Amino acid sequence: MIKILAFLFCTISFQTGEAVISWEDDYKLSWSDFKGKPKQNSGAVAETASGISFGFSVKELNSNIVSYTTEVHAYFSVEKSWFHKDKASDYILEHEQLHFDITELFARKFRKEIAQQKVSNDIKAKLKVIYKKHVTDLGMMQKRYDAETDHSKKIDAQQRWQLFIKKELDKLSKFKLIE
Repeated sequence: MIKILAFLFCTISFQTGEAVISWEDDYKLSWSDFKGKPKQNSGAVAETASGISFGFSVKELNSNIVSYTTEVHAYFSVEKSWFHKDKASDYILEHEQLHFDITELFARKFRKEIAQQKVSNDIKAKLKVIYKKHVTDLGMMQKRYDAETDHSKKIDAQQRWQLFIKKELDKLSKFKLIE
């Protein structure tokens, strides 16, 4: 008997019809993509809400997993991302874009690690652990990025981060999502 099971993990619910933008090489965020209500007294000019969605399915034969497929997307949440119009600038938008690019970097790292996995009966558990690890690492890098750039105020640090992330994305270009 062949059985196919499907699972979806993500940090937002796509079932609610929430507007999201998938990361693409040739698409850059614009302020019109930020539709959330600005947080007052947050001290921030803008906030990018992005994350990694992850789904997988397994094919079982006689209670053994014989194959699996995965889907990994870096997304930007339109309704949860916001900015203060009176303080927005192209420079700040570049800072926010890099948050989204960092999310894509971790989606690629996740895809790379998935590609290294062998089919096994514990693949579901392994994939869940790997997903959680990359989401945790993503959150830590986002915080480090903001700390080192002082939320974009340190121009030299901002430029270093832009070069670093571009280099890292290039290194993992074979794990870019192709649709």
